[in-house]
Amino acid sequence: MKKTEKRTILVILRNRLAPSQPARYVELDCDAKGTILEERPLKREPRDARYDEVWQNDEGKDTLKFTHRIKRIYRHPLQKKGA
Repeated sequence: MKKTEKRTILVILRNRLAPSQPARYVELDCDAKGTILEERPLKREPRDARYDEVWQNDEGKDTLKFTHRIKRIYRHPLQKKGA
């Protein structure tokens, strides 16, 4: 991975204690070191597999800023096949 290459990451925020609550989706642009360059909340679940990585949090937090634990989900349907 080159230094100037950007990764697109999808973060799914769920609530395991209230499964009927809809999930929130956040799209991140990161550099090669993992520094977040831009954060965009999405209005609905993405439909196409265009993400380099998919991460999930199930604490029920509203934003990525307040999360404590986050897990990477490997081979998620929204992840690119080559990533």
